[in-house]
Amino acid sequence: PAGGPSAMAQAGVLLTKEPAPQAVPASDLPVKVCEVALNAGPDSSSGLATAGFRTAKYLLPEWRRSNSDLYHKAFTGCEQAERGRAEAKELAEHAAATAQRAQQDSTAALGQRLQDIYFWKAELQKEIEDLDAETGLLAVQKLRLEKALDATKVPYAIATDNLQCRERRQPPDLVSDEVERELLKEAELIRNIQELLKRTLTQAGNQMRLNRDHKEVCEMDWSDKVETYNIDDKCGRYSNQSTNIQFHPSSVKFEESASTPETWAKFSHDNIYRAEREKLASINLRALIDNILHDVSEDLRMQCAAVNEAFAKRCEELDDTKHKLEHHLKKILKEIGDQEANIAALKEAIRDKEAPMKVAQTRLYDRSFRPNIELCRDEAQFRLISEAEELTESIESLKKKLLESEQSLRNLEDARMDLEKEIAVKTNSIFIDRQKCMAHRTRYPVVLKLAGYQ
Repeated sequence: PAGGPSAMAQAGVLLTKEPAPQAVPASDLPVKVCEVALNAGPDSSSGLATAGFRTAKYLLPEWRRSNSDLYHKAFTGCEQAERGRAEAKELAEHAAATAQRAQQDSTAALGQRLQDIYFWKAELQKEIEDLDAETGLLAVQKLRLEKALDATKVPYAIATDNLQCRERRQPPDLVSDEVERELLKEAELIRNIQELLKRTLTQAGNQMRLNRDHKEVCEMDWSDKVETYNIDDKCGRYSNQSTNIQFHPSSVKFEESASTPETWAKFSHDNIYRAEREKLASINLRALIDNILHDVSEDLRMQCAAVNEAFAKRCEELDDTKHKLEHHLKKILKEIGDQEANIAALKEAIRDKEAPMKVAQTRLYDRSFRPNIELCRDEAQFRLISEAEELTESIESLKKKLLESEQSLRNLEDARMDLEKEIAVKTNSIFIDRQKCMAHRTRYPVVLKLAGYQ
């Protein structure tokens, strides 16, 4: 820590003052009362004038002993005071050294603590930056999902419009062909893709919310670490010469809610672990979104190609059928012309038989007026009758053939009408498939747009 060496250097130059020697108040010696034996004999001086001078006085041995006691007491007092001063000095030096060593140890512990706090603060800051960057990348992927989801609206509208247009085909072309099956498959594919993209969008939104929540937790932890680092850094810079130090007796205790170094480190470790887990989940989700968008665009492109190929084959088939119908129509028209000429020839032939019939019948009629025996069944009569019968049979045969030809002509006309109607149906089907559907499909989005890049 920055404050450690300076604090130790400053503590080293402090001089501890020696405590002043204690002043022991001198107490008066107790007055010894001596009872002097009085002379009571005849030689006694009792009652004399000198008797008052000997009453309250000490004896010489007592005086000497008193002085000796005073000397001894003074010597003992000096010796004790000297020893006390030495002990006090030693105690003061020991206390100063202990205090300095304790302060150095505390400063070193604060320095180590600052390193631990800085380590976790740096780890949290790195995790916060990583989560923020990952959330930004996931937001880009989420935007791609939204663009891809919007891009599916055009293909779905094209597919449904194609299906509706093809409902306007006329029988017998109103068939469930390969084109319709592919269009139905395309519409179903687009609906499934839209559902998948919506679910993935929801998942991406939830993951972004989780990323922000864990980033907020890490930011709160980081903020606490910054505040704690500033506090411990300030504490590490305190020294005995600091002017902003004071007594705080109530602070010398452990808080009941205080954490242990193990729980403290585990708290930040768990926060980083959970944030890292969400970051990995976000990375995996981004990779999944990449794969989904790639597969979705590829599936749509392949299905679009399949539909276009089916349209091309169907239009080619319709063109071929229409050409065959037109060819048959030409033949029918030629046959109708020939049949009309044949009918005209038959009618002409029937008309041509009228004159011979008239001749034969007139001859027979006139010969019926032959008189009497002349009305003979001669060879001429038989031949005329035979001629009339032959003419009648020929006319009947020609009329029958005429009826058959006229019926054939009507059949040809019906066939012509059917062919013309069928050609019109095919023309309508080709117009719907080629001019309406295939032209509309040229507005199909490009792969980059389907993948969410545009």
